[in-house]
Amino acid sequence: MFKKWATGLLAIAILLAVGLTSVPQGNVEAATKKTEIIVSAAASLQDSLDKIAVLYEKQHPDIDLVFNYGASGTLQKQIEQGAPADLFFSAGDKQMNALVDAGLIADHKMLLKNQLVLVVPSESKSKITTITQLTDKTFKKVAVGQPESVPAGQYAQQSLTTKKVWDTLQSKLIFAKDVRAVLSYVETGNADAGFVYKTDALTSNKVKIALTIGSYAHKAINYPAGVVKDTKNLSAAKAFYSYVQTKTASDIFTSYGFLLP
Repeated sequence: MFKKWATGLLAIAILLAVGLTSVPQGNVEAATKKTEIIVSAAASLQDSLDKIAVLYEKQHPDIDLVFNYGASGTLQKQIEQGAPADLFFSAGDKQMNALVDAGLIADHKMLLKNQLVLVVPSESKSKITTITQLTDKTFKKVAVGQPESVPAGQYAQQSLTTKKVWDTLQSKLIFAKDVRAVLSYVETGNADAGFVYKTDALTSNKVKIALTIGSYAHKAINYPAGVVKDTKNLSAAKAFYSYVQTKTASDIFTSYGFLLP
């Protein structure tokens, strides 16, 4: 009798154990729900930030980094209009300063620097020593980021204006929504040349750098980063903001061609 009673208890214990481990999937997901951090970042940062995100999420399994890449000016407008964002990484001081002045950014600092270059298709035989050569018949289409919203386009406009050929080139210019679109135009042969950042040029084997634009010709290319004041996840946003300033993150940025301040 005792043996049967003990066997019955053991069976009940096993059933209870199975029951406890068979928690509905929805409850498990609810218990491990991640904190979503939305990062609005300049398109030129995509490769480096994607790589940094892999490392960060591995170290912080409770965090889900969601990136909104685009032209800095477009991202600035989105934040001004109330679009959700926890962090903003700009490819220009102008866009960050506008948000700071509007009281929409809390902590912020200059994170990186970059260089403006002129790229041509990798098979191009063109020899360029100055951007004034873009007025030659050899170049029929020149891709540039939209100056109103794309910092790289603003720097290109400043450089061409410095060399007094901006007005002359108007009929040749193809305006793009962001710097990656400029790169694509040149890669696909839809433009004979284009102005991008050095970091963008280094990501592609379909283009080559024909000329590095002198820094005297345009404003300094700074990349400030900041925490959006209205973030709903302040501590998590600040944690990632701090991480991108570490040596680990800096090494990744520089491996893609960025310069440190």
